[in-house]
Amino acid sequence: MKPGIHPEYRPVVFRDKAGGTAFLTRSTVTSEQVVTWEDGNTYPVVDVEVSSASHPFYTGRGRVVDTAGRVERFRQRYGRS
Repeated sequence: MKPGIHPEYRPVVFRDKAGGTAFLTRSTVTSEQVVTWEDGNTYPVVDVEVSSASHPFYTGRGRVVDTAGRVERFRQRYGRS
């Protein structure tokens, strides 16, 4: 790899606005905002709309679409041909 052309890879806090949780991980993203983490150090913070803590697929609050019921209603209404 060429030296001097890659962005800095450092610890960053991602804060979920919907779920109210925060994750400390490493990233190249930059931010002007900083937050003091649980270990006492300050890290840049990036606010995200959805993360695994608030996404319906991961939390189990997702809607289940009843496609079988729709097919049965169609067959009752128009019969089988």
